[in-house]
Amino acid sequence: MSVGVSLDQQWARIRGRLKDEVGEIAYRSWLQPLAVASMTGGEVCIVVPTRFMRDWVLTHYADRIRALWTGENPDVHSIEVIVASTSSPSALVADNDDRDDPAPAPAAAPRAESRPSVPPPPERRPAPPGAEPSPAASYTSAFYGGASDESPNAMPALMEDRSDLSAALDPRFTFENFVVGKPNELAHAAARRVADATAVTFNPLFLYGGVGLGKTHLMHALAWQIRKNDPNRKVLYLSAEKFMYQFIRALRFKDTMAFKQQFRSVDVLMIDDVQFISGKDSTQEEFFHTFNALVDQNRQVIISADKSPSDLEGMEERLRSRLGWGLVADIHPTTYELRLGILQAKADALQATIPLKVLEFLAHKITSNVRELEGALNRIVAHADLVGRSISLETTQEVLHDLLRANDRRVTIDEIQKRVAEHYNIRVADMHSARRARAVARPRQIAMYLAKQLTARSLPEIGRKFGGRDHTTVMHAVKKVDELRATDPSFAEDVELLRRMLEN
Repeated sequence: MSVGVSLDQQWARIRGRLKDEVGEIAYRSWLQPLAVASMTGGEVCIVVPTRFMRDWVLTHYADRIRALWTGENPDVHSIEVIVASTSSPSALVADNDDRDDPAPAPAAAPRAESRPSVPPPPERRPAPPGAEPSPAASYTSAFYGGASDESPNAMPALMEDRSDLSAALDPRFTFENFVVGKPNELAHAAARRVADATAVTFNPLFLYGGVGLGKTHLMHALAWQIRKNDPNRKVLYLSAEKFMYQFIRALRFKDTMAFKQQFRSVDVLMIDDVQFISGKDSTQEEFFHTFNALVDQNRQVIISADKSPSDLEGMEERLRSRLGWGLVADIHPTTYELRLGILQAKADALQATIPLKVLEFLAHKITSNVRELEGALNRIVAHADLVGRSISLETTQEVLHDLLRANDRRVTIDEIQKRVAEHYNIRVADMHSARRARAVARPRQIAMYLAKQLTARSLPEIGRKFGGRDHTTVMHAVKKVDELRATDPSFAEDVELLRRMLEN
């Protein structure tokens, strides 16, 4: 059913008023996609692309739209908001101020019963030669519509890439090979829950953490496990960079239908390093609508980034809000115990015999990220195999001299004393004094322990920095702190917090 001219003009004026009232961002997000379909008996029928958007419009804008329309036309007394899949094809095009009424669209190809029905795309006017379609135009012209895999409307050049669109999964990155510790236990548990769930639980699942802390490992493990549990589920895993590349390619060939079908017909969409699209407005626009379409159809979305959604600079507020909808799980910097566990697991996988003191040395010295830690282990194992020398602490220092120099934690004993004194509310002078009260002695022992762990100073040098104490006093302090960390979880957390603060 085509829209009457007078009704169309009324809607155009109302849209202009709404845009002035709510602002550009809210207008583009919630009101620009709306299309007026008809008016029957004083009730105006407005079409939206998804159930989620319908609910939002009904809650936040329907009363205002009705009031504005009553001002334009006293015959209007109510507003009906329906989802596009239940409407006629002509209602699918979001209004453009300078558009012609679209021609009726051909019937959509049949969809499998397991997929929710989607509306057929309207025919579009050809773009002028050499003109690039705007993101908004590509979005509104076939809003959330999708052709089936057999659709003749799908662009051959894009459909050729369907087989290799998903990134290759590393067979080493499975849940069985993921070493779990306190810094990553929440992210690991959430990933296992999503992978094993028969229904969508957290949507989206957002994993974030620094470089080399295990985000990609968990993403690959998720994909492997989901495919293992149900080989029929369509899982699409790729980087945000490749998502952007595919979107730009679709715009270049002036047909976004194949792109929309690729990304909106999957059961699980996994996007790695989503921070890559920060500042890229057109790609964010398309990702925003892809995200909404999948969530509205109850499909699983899994995202990873180097920062939490609220800290992603250059990302639109509406997108940051959606990324934080489900479960946000962070992966903290590794602890010494976790690094040692990872090294032991890696050594077992390599079937290499490595002295424990070498593993402990690496766990202490290389704290930046797990990827660098595993690379260091690979280097010393390869060196031993190629040169024929046994692995020792001396050969390790020789082989990794450049890496160790780069990872040298330039923390001074003075900084350690100052930070520990502030933490326990004592004077820095107490670090050098002869006072033996526990309120002073215990922080002093912790400072000695941290000086041993975080600096390259010898025990005598550390002792001299603590009021000229003997190296045996430092040894006793280190041993005492180790014992307390093993028996007192609260004490261990205090020491770990101080260590992290100093390392950062």
